[in-house]
Amino acid sequence: MVSFKGFLTKKTLVALALGQFISLLNTSTGFSSSELARRGINAPTSQSLANYVILAIVYGSILIYRRTKLKAKWYYYLLLALVDVEANFLVVKAYQYTSLTSVMLLDCWTIPSVIFLTWFFLKEKYRYRRLLGVAVCVAGLVTVVFSDVHAKDRAGGKNPVKGDLIVVAGATLYAVSNVSEEFLVKSAERVELMAMLGLFGAIISGCQISILERKELQSIQWSTGAVLPFVGFAAAMFFIYSSVPILLKISGSTMLNLSLLTADMWTVLIRIFAYHEKVDWMYYIAFGAVAIGLIIYSGVLKKRIEPELK
Repeated sequence: MVSFKGFLTKKTLVALALGQFISLLNTSTGFSSSELARRGINAPTSQSLANYVILAIVYGSILIYRRTKLKAKWYYYLLLALVDVEANFLVVKAYQYTSLTSVMLLDCWTIPSVIFLTWFFLKEKYRYRRLLGVAVCVAGLVTVVFSDVHAKDRAGGKNPVKGDLIVVAGATLYAVSNVSEEFLVKSAERVELMAMLGLFGAIISGCQISILERKELQSIQWSTGAVLPFVGFAAAMFFIYSSVPILLKISGSTMLNLSLLTADMWTVLIRIFAYHEKVDWMYYIAFGAVAIGLIIYSGVLKKRIEPELK
């Protein structure tokens, strides 16, 4: 039996609180992206550019002030930035095709992806009970896709199935990004990670915008209603990126992504009570599966294995 006295330590409570802070911020980015999609603005990379620029300026200034050598190779950060930019691009792009609730739920695919990557690359060990919990969570994802195919009265997207597949692809890249960040934040240092991710992320985003989104940006009729979601998205993403390495160092990638599951619940509660939208009944089955899977997964505690950078 798990000892709650040993589980509810100060470190665990800090991790839980930080996880919920990130979860709420993640929910706000979802609503910002959904609002931009509703206005017909399709510029997913442009949404993320401001975040990378702010990261580069804030953490890059600290890094320059310290005048210390990089603890990890620069090309690690370049590869991480490339994966991270494309993950953001795909997930934000999905709002053009499917519903906000589906995007938030299908993001759960990051969890089994993170578990596989940490097991394969970081040599972490997972008990069968935890794998069963993951399987139940995946069953919830299948329920969401089935609901998107068959539901007729839900609010969302012009091509739900395409949107769902884009989210799953983006969630897989998020898993790669999360595990890479966990590896680097434990082997290098948080300020260095954020500064280099911001620098390379801004460069890659700028190049991608010039190729894919230049005409879209020129066609946007800028107004307060169009600018505010951009600003809100950038601010929320900056705080998410600043907080994630702390949680990764405390509890790892799996804890981060389990914490983000509650973003789905926040999203649906806001849709029901603030926007008075109808939610398809199969979403509740999906929520139940995710909640049960989370309980099963959390039933056994284990020690983490920290990687070393060669």
